[in-house]
Amino acid sequence: MNFEFPFAELPAVLRGPRVERRRALVGGSAYWGTLVESGADAGKLKLDDGRLLDADALAYLPPVNPSKIIAVHISYTSRSIETRNKPKPTETPTYFTKPPTALNGHRGQILKPADCQYLNYEGEYAVVIGRTCRNVTPEEAWDYIEGFCPALDMGLQDFRDTDQGSMLRVKGADTLLPIGPGLVRGVNLFEQKLRTYVNGLVVQEAHIGDETIWGPHYVIADIARHITLLQGDVILMGTPCHSRSVNPGQTVECEISGIGRIAGTVVAIDPPRASALHVGHAPTDSPEVRRVAFGFDERVPDRFKQNLRSANNA
Repeated sequence: MNFEFPFAELPAVLRGPRVERRRALVGGSAYWGTLVESGADAGKLKLDDGRLLDADALAYLPPVNPSKIIAVHISYTSRSIETRNKPKPTETPTYFTKPPTALNGHRGQILKPADCQYLNYEGEYAVVIGRTCRNVTPEEAWDYIEGFCPALDMGLQDFRDTDQGSMLRVKGADTLLPIGPGLVRGVNLFEQKLRTYVNGLVVQEAHIGDETIWGPHYVIADIARHITLLQGDVILMGTPCHSRSVNPGQTVECEISGIGRIAGTVVAIDPPRASALHVGHAPTDSPEVRRVAFGFDERVPDRFKQNLRSANNA
């Protein structure tokens, strides 16, 4: 592990008070607001123009506007044990990217094309960059973090055979990154639990502080050695064990205690028109695709498997 707990001094972004910023659609226009944390108006969203609205009744846009989205392949011990049978997958982290067009808002539709079988969930926390960041140390990196969001790093595993090196179509298709509903700071991330739900049943769970292999400060310093991170850029910090495929009609959620809960519903759509013309590499159902889509059940807790079976049979 590249850092130890507790911190000698908790970074400012992890210290209270808690602040959550959301971007909502109101009357067809996008407005930023801050969630009211206490008092008579607790639970309402106070727009920057002063209006107070019921936070639960609003439609939300992603609370980020990134120039790029960078994701860590594996950053939890349980995921590494499941996929690699060892607690640390590689000596240093490795990455892939998702295009900004993959972004999706809270309670949005996650599209599963009819020619793809395997759409896997991965509950994660996202780190959002607050200002231009280049050539920093891990200790300095904390000062460049604006906050954190729950995220669902969905993946069409049918394209593993052709896109494993880039993950472009696996992870980059439209709607495959629900994120939000808010951007939060002032919460000690490493004291929180991450849970993923399918139809309300827990299918992933991890204590972030206990399972994290590389913290966001280490990852930011690593990436920023060679790539300038800009305000609004997103880093996805990996998922715990038991990423599995979901079906149309199912609702997937990622909850991070103290930070929030993002939801999306899987919706079936027609295959792309160009697929009928045999354009590009077709989705496949190979042993490698199934290995990733189905995972290694013998290396994950029984309760996750039982809950997913229950969700699939509902």
